[in-house]
Amino acid sequence: MEPFIEKAVLVGVNLRNDLHFDYSIEELENLAEALDVEVVGVVTQNLERINPSHYVGTGKIEEIKHFYEAADANLIIFDDELSPSQIRNLERDLECKVIDRTMLILDIFARRAKSKEAQMQVELAQLQYMLPRLVGLRDSLSRQGGGTGGGFKNRGAGETKLELDRRKIEDQIAKLHKELESVKEQRETQRKQRRKSEIPIVSIVGYTNAGKSTIMNQLLNKIDQEDHKQVFEKDMLFATLETSVRQISLPDNKSFLLTDTVGFVSKLPHHLVKAFRSTLEEARDADLLLHVVDASNDENQYMMEITNNTLQAVGVEDIPTLYVFNKSDLANLAYPYVNNEQIWISAKEGKGIDELLELIRKHIFSNYVTCTLCIPFERGDIVSYMNEHAHIMETSYDERGTIIEVELHEAIAEKYKEFWLN
Repeated sequence: MEPFIEKAVLVGVNLRNDLHFDYSIEELENLAEALDVEVVGVVTQNLERINPSHYVGTGKIEEIKHFYEAADANLIIFDDELSPSQIRNLERDLECKVIDRTMLILDIFARRAKSKEAQMQVELAQLQYMLPRLVGLRDSLSRQGGGTGGGFKNRGAGETKLELDRRKIEDQIAKLHKELESVKEQRETQRKQRRKSEIPIVSIVGYTNAGKSTIMNQLLNKIDQEDHKQVFEKDMLFATLETSVRQISLPDNKSFLLTDTVGFVSKLPHHLVKAFRSTLEEARDADLLLHVVDASNDENQYMMEITNNTLQAVGVEDIPTLYVFNKSDLANLAYPYVNNEQIWISAKEGKGIDELLELIRKHIFSNYVTCTLCIPFERGDIVSYMNEHAHIMETSYDERGTIIEVELHEAIAEKYKEFWLN
């Protein structure tokens, strides 16, 4: 038997000549491809406002229907989140399976989620999305089940859960909220421990597929971390949903924690942002953000805007930020190149990683001081502590003890003030 192929027609409404409309449709196509859905055509319409009953103007319905039949499609994907009544009306009039951008993104997240926490977050977002749409989706259940042989996995939150009544879904939502709350508390405890350890935290943020995981892996390579510490990277949207935390230990006994976050995308579903809030909040505790930007994409300014807006929505603000323009090789830009808080690199080629490390170092170790200490011979414990935790630049001896010139965190330098040699 031939494998079933999902073939989709994309539909989008360009509201009041939106400058980013073409990009939004292109992104929708990439999202569909991330689920192995073949896009067979696009229908667009310019409108002043969205039609509350059908999203598109009713005259457009016939055109979409003809196009759908001619292209031998089995699915229609709309570029915005549809209301329950819009889904109901569209499925009735188009006589086929209709999904919106939100369902598509939720489905991708459902497939990519590996950790228990990410799976719970996605399920919560799916259920919250489904709840007000139960009636419309139940009407079209026969079509939803029959029309698509295997492509869409939203049977996970769709068909199987539609059997449940509203109360069961509400119970499940409450249960997930509770479980995620306890995960959040654990995460908070871990964060407190990290803060106590005084190791600086650098958090990687940015649009999906800008190269965050590649940069993380290149930084790990640079310091010869074992391969099993590498994070998953692939040229696709939302390749990683898990927050990875890695310790980067530098040759001069300094170290920092590197964390990454889930990638952003335009029109990221509200429920999803809420569900992933605790994951995104990882960036709130950072001493420095690396905002990774795909330099080769014409829409990168827009992507930066979306990333910044999403971060603000979860309360990540006022954190020093380095802008890392990745994929400079594809953009034909000079790299590696540093200009104040901005750096142009190619993570895939590993070019610019040294310069990036230097920039990070300059930022997060600005509170380090160099001082000379004279440590009595009987305090060998201090010398061994310095050897392990500080960067000793010079060592000499005289009758008073061991004299070391050392680079230290100012708080630790203060602690050993009695041994300072002015």
